[in-house]
Amino acid sequence: MDKAGLYFHIPFCKNKCPYCDFFSTKYCESAARDYCALLQNEIKKYTGEFDTVYFGGGTPSIIPSELTGDILSAARSQFSIDKNSEITIECNPRENLKDAFLAYKSYGINRVSIGMQSAVDKERFALGRSAGKSEVARTVSDAKDSGIDNISLDLMLGIPNQTLSSLDESFEFIDKMKVQHISAYMLKIEEGTKFFEMQERLPLPSDDEVSEMYLKTVEVLRQLGFEQYEISNFAKPGYESRHNLKYWELAPYLGIGKSAHSFWDGRRFYYNENFEIIDDGDGGTNEERIMLGLRLTKGVPKAIITKPFDHLVKLGLLRETNERIALTPQGMLVSNAVINKLI
Repeated sequence: MDKAGLYFHIPFCKNKCPYCDFFSTKYCESAARDYCALLQNEIKKYTGEFDTVYFGGGTPSIIPSELTGDILSAARSQFSIDKNSEITIECNPRENLKDAFLAYKSYGINRVSIGMQSAVDKERFALGRSAGKSEVARTVSDAKDSGIDNISLDLMLGIPNQTLSSLDESFEFIDKMKVQHISAYMLKIEEGTKFFEMQERLPLPSDDEVSEMYLKTVEVLRQLGFEQYEISNFAKPGYESRHNLKYWELAPYLGIGKSAHSFWDGRRFYYNENFEIIDDGDGGTNEERIMLGLRLTKGVPKAIITKPFDHLVKLGLLRETNERIALTPQGMLVSNAVINKLI
């Protein structure tokens, strides 16, 4: 088996963001300590070789930093973790993380993903975020001061109050921060969220405006030195997320924690909210290879496509080389529809 990716889900948040449908619960330190002890026990059920580790959530940075260190220590005791691993933690800029970053660095964490969403305070506050642009800048600075210089910022598109011109403020901020990676997601209003309940009253841009925002993001980030390598991800050369690439390239990964998913020994399974393992069937099918591979700008080999696609090339939704096909930026806007025609 190739070296795999290791994921830990930390489900705690101070408050639930109105757009979020990921599994999370209100932070309580005693509950966090109990949960992290459960994670360490769960680690003992597996063996494997890993070269990426990812702490996602929730808000992983909300728990005491020593608990993160304990989880990594338990993982290193049980698994073979490459000394050159990419080890990422997601962080919320609301908190003062100066001391935490120094601790993370000492544990071997070398990459942070910061929830910026927007550099326009009005837009951030509409998303339920309590920190403004200045706190995001402080968080980036504190990470760099600790010696962690592989930094990713999240950018959301199509959010309340956002316009094509207000997006420029976020681009200017990204350029000023000198980070290495951007994850740019279009807001999707999911059932069960606060935004779903109030969507008729939200000051949202139109679908056409959101499409323009996405295409503008692709172009402006390219001008700023970020190459798009996946529908929602852009990196300076050599700074692609090695962990997330495993998901799209059908490499093995092990997820531990409530709602964490795995592709392990050819099987898919996940933990439910009661920490029970639920089998999710076989993985690695040709359909998955097409569906996940087309998220990447490098696309997939034409040899694995059995359905006609010439018309999609003519429509400007796919681009074709001698051996591969890939989505164009316009195709990425309707990726689900295009992929459905190919599987």
